[in-house]
Order: sequence, then C-alpha cells, then structure tokens
Amino acid sequence: MLLKKRKRAVLQGVYDFLMAVVAHSYVNQDRGVTSVSVGDSVTLHCYYNITQVASHHAWYRQTLGGSPTELSTLYKFDTPPRTLVWLEKHPRFSVQRQEGQNHLHISGVQPQDSALYFCGSSHNNKMEFGHGVFLNVQESSSRQVTQEPELETTEPGSSVMLNCSVKPGACSEEHSVYWFRYGSGLGLLHTDGDQCTAGLKSGPPSCTYHLQKANVSRADAGTYYCAVASCGHILFGTGTVVKVSGDDGDPDVHLRVLVWLSIVRTGAMLMLILVCLLTYCIRRR
Repeated sequence: MLLKKRKRAVLQGVYDFLMAVVAHSYVNQDRGVTSVSVGDSVTLHCYYNITQVASHHAWYRQTLGGSPTELSTLYKFDTPPRTLVWLEKHPRFSVQRQEGQNHLHISGVQPQDSALYFCGSSHNNKMEFGHGVFLNVQESSSRQVTQEPELETTEPGSSVMLNCSVKPGACSEEHSVYWFRYGSGLGLLHTDGDQCTAGLKSGPPSCTYHLQKANVSRADAGTYYCAVASCGHILFGTGTVVKVSGDDGDPDVHLRVLVWLSIVRTGAMLMLILVCLLTYCIRRR
C-alpha cells in the first residue's frame, strides 16, 4: 500500500510538472501598432486556445491616460450571446465570433478610436489577456511628429536618449506625450512633466521631448513609439528601434525554444520513470 502511494505521488508530481512546463499563453492577438486612416474599417484579431475550458471572452479599450473600458463580453453558455449596452450604443463596433476566434471589427474609424485594445479570456477562475495592440488613427494634419534616431544600438548597463519632435501646426494647446515600447509585449510609459525643448528660431516652430533610459538591459530592447495628444487628436511618431548587444531577436522566440526544450526534457524524464516502473513490475513477478 505504501509503495502504491509513493508511485501515485511520483506520477502526480511528474504530471503537475509537465502541465506547468507546457503551459503557454492562452490568448493570442494582434500586437504592436496598427495604423489606419479616418473612415477606414479595421479588424483586430484575437485567438484563444480551444483546448482550454473558458467561460468568458471579452474586449477592453484603454485610451491614453484613461481607464480600461469593457467593450464586449461573451459568456459561453448564453444562447444567444448577450450584447453589452456599450456595443448597442456604438454600432460601428462589432464582434466576429467563431470557434477559437473573437475578433473586434470597427467600421468608419474615427480619431477618438485611437487607443490600446486588449482581448481576454477567463479559464480556471482567472482572466488572461493578450499583449495588446494600439490602434493609431491617422488623419491629414499640418502637425508632424518625428523621432530620432531611427536605430539606437547600445550595450547592457549604458544609457540611451530618445527624441520626439512635434511641429504643432495650427494647434496651440499643451501636448501630452506618451511613450510605448513594443518588445515581447506592448508597454505603455506615461511620461508626466516632460520638459519641452524649443526648436531652432530660424526653422519652423517645434517642440522636442526626451525619453532617457539608464542602465539598459536586454529586456529594454524593442521599438519605442512617441504619441502626442493635443486638441483632441493623437499623432504617432515613426518609432526608434533600440537594440541591446546580445539581443538576438524576438524574446518570444527564445521563450518558445525554452518551452520546447523543457517539454523534450520532461518527455525524457517520463520515459525514464516508465522504464523504471516496468522494470520494477517485471522483477516483482
């Protein structure tokens, strides 16, 4: 009896370890920045793992400096699915649902639609979100946002300075400046109290904002975007790519390699345990 309990404990431990190793992101959605023009239509894609048991699927939106707003939610056991009041009041937004898919479609895109969009699903009593995608709605404007440099290569432990220049055009309001980093995920950096550096007097009026990062590590690698909000509109810069020496590519690729190596190692461990159990059973006979 004691031996059976030990066997069961060993097998349960191996099973738990295997489940922890093979666990991966449950939600996969569009990433980075998606740019569209005013009046266009756009579909933000969201996929979820159908092998997992999930009860809710939802979309959230977060405007710059604002709080997340729930746009849609689907309860698996509702027939027909319920529609949030928000969607009923905003017919330009709709959800396209199929098995393993929960896409958000926006028609007649407007400037106020610029925001971070996250899709999420709940399973095992927890909510998991995708990395998020920023929808950048472009419009014709005399204002311009440029970023320098286009590429910044540095070493771990050093500092980098990123610049964002704004030509205000006809808008005289104070600018709110936000910085985004797109690496393994999409990160929002809200830089309060940025100091504006005036441009050269001989050239057109402009304002330059700076983002300085000290003690850079490989985790800081990615593309940094500057977003300027003023006069009810948001303008995006072209982005600055920050490469840190030793950064050989997308961190997600490295993670997937590590996961597969762990799976192979776990499989080898299981085979060894099974061989030992079979050998033990044969000898008992």
